[in-house]
Amino acid sequence: GLAFAVLSSVHPVFGLYGSFFPVIIYAIFGTGRHVATGTFALTSLISANAVERLVPSVSTNFTTNNYSKVLGLSEFEMQRIGVATAVSFLGGIIQVAMFTLQLGSATFLLTEPVISAMTTGAATHVVTSQVKYLLGMKMPYISGPLGLFHIYAYVFENISSVQLEALLLSLLSIVVLVLVKELNEKFQRNIKIVLPVDLLLIITTSVACYYADMEYVYGLEVVGHIPEGLPSPKTPPMNVLPEVVTEAFGVALVGYVASLALAQGSAKKFKYTVDDNQEFLAHGLSNVIPSFFFCIPSAAAMGRTALLYSTGAKTQVACLISCVLVLVVIYAIGPMLYWLPMCVLASIVVVGLKGMLMQFSDLKKYWNVDKIDWGIWVSTYVFTICFAANVGLLYGVVCTIVIVVFRFPRAKTLNLKTVTEVEYKYKPEDNSESLKQVKIVSVNNPLVFLNARKFRTDLIKIIQKDSVGSQACEDVNKVGCAICFSNHDIKSFSFTKCVGELLQSCHSEQRVLVLDCSGLNFFDYTGVSVLLQIYMDCKNRHINVLLAHCKGNAHMFVCFIAASLIKAMQYGGNLESENSVFFESVSSAIDAIQIHRNYSKFNDQSEV
Repeated sequence: GLAFAVLSSVHPVFGLYGSFFPVIIYAIFGTGRHVATGTFALTSLISANAVERLVPSVSTNFTTNNYSKVLGLSEFEMQRIGVATAVSFLGGIIQVAMFTLQLGSATFLLTEPVISAMTTGAATHVVTSQVKYLLGMKMPYISGPLGLFHIYAYVFENISSVQLEALLLSLLSIVVLVLVKELNEKFQRNIKIVLPVDLLLIITTSVACYYADMEYVYGLEVVGHIPEGLPSPKTPPMNVLPEVVTEAFGVALVGYVASLALAQGSAKKFKYTVDDNQEFLAHGLSNVIPSFFFCIPSAAAMGRTALLYSTGAKTQVACLISCVLVLVVIYAIGPMLYWLPMCVLASIVVVGLKGMLMQFSDLKKYWNVDKIDWGIWVSTYVFTICFAANVGLLYGVVCTIVIVVFRFPRAKTLNLKTVTEVEYKYKPEDNSESLKQVKIVSVNNPLVFLNARKFRTDLIKIIQKDSVGSQACEDVNKVGCAICFSNHDIKSFSFTKCVGELLQSCHSEQRVLVLDCSGLNFFDYTGVSVLLQIYMDCKNRHINVLLAHCKGNAHMFVCFIAASLIKAMQYGGNLESENSVFFESVSSAIDAIQIHRNYSKFNDQSEV
């Protein structure tokens, strides 16, 4: 909490409040049992953009000697936290509005490569923002496009100003944190208590800094005064809201995406479900309500969530217990953290982002599975580090949509089946030869404007494969009619009989196309128009078209789609009666074909 408050460019104490109030709200409304909500690196970084833009560090309006009546902090610090709370309030309102609009279902656009690349790029930004504390350098706030590269350029230009004591303490802290956490993970099955290395490091370095007087002897930057107790509620400054809309959207989207990814990961691991829409409400309220108590924007953090896994937590009660301990810190231990070196806090932040930075290893997986996803990951990461997390997320979503638009029309739209592949039981006396001219085509995808043209092309290719046999029957039909009307001599009866049998064979084998629409999840006007066009084309080719799975179904959604398809096709074209075109299943369509052919066979024999 202290570290992420510094990352948000506000006083460290506000990070303690952000580790208390949002946790309680999410425990009430959230659906993720293992999600640890509170201060979050990515939302803090986005919030810092608004704070530094509206209340810059070099400000002539406030001085450090002008103290506010609230918490005993300067007016400058209160002005800064006012901007941060405005971002939190508006971001929460946006999330609640998304819950009201039921936009949780739109999260399918947030693919795994996009989320992975965005969070990795944002983690790179956070690590870069901590460089000045790790090196003990005085550095102006740098942001905007390519700001990350400008920061490193500034560091190399002023490399002589690096504070050696801060650098050594940072390296020692990082080594200790990584080593102990790796040992905790390796032996977590053998030890019942996880060593709280972050807490021990804070206590050790604070005590060492106090007794060695490092603040004055070595010039180390420390946390400073931590007010005691909880603040009284105060409304965020509403006049600032129009100026922080961009950051508020960034907090709402980035915070929700990162939190949902953690919630879904824990749900998958422990086999329960997470409600996407309810998560919008939970995180929205976790930002709106705490903003009245001087809290910076919140979300779920990977480090704290992973810690819940390792300690064996099963519900949000574990987070509520941590709130009690945070309350003890706020009222009793907080003032004792005055001597905590800022370089140690920065080390804790960097090591806490290890999980996000390790997502670089996903590149190998994406390369082996789908090189397009690999390209999306790399390009999204580049956009994120060059601009910001919200820009990278927006680019990733747009890139995913564009690629789907281009790949969807090329996807396989249908699958040719045989009669034996469907649930149709032959009776021993059935003549399966009569069903050889029945083609069963299964529709695999939604039928919309993106793939309607390819669907028609693929279906016409299947139909044209049998066009030779159909042409032969038409020729025999013409010859047979000529002979029947020109030969009245009884001697030609035997030849006429043979032609009649051939005619009978051709008529009995009239082709039928059965479209299995069970995979047709949805359609649009273009899709219905193509179906009607196919129906008329087949009718002109003397091919009967039957649509299966277009009547009542046990599944409510499928039943609604089927009813809509029948209504749309009947409205859009002059179809025959519903009973002769639409069927409940492929089996019922085949039964109808058999009945019709047996009836036609009887009529043909009578004519001959």
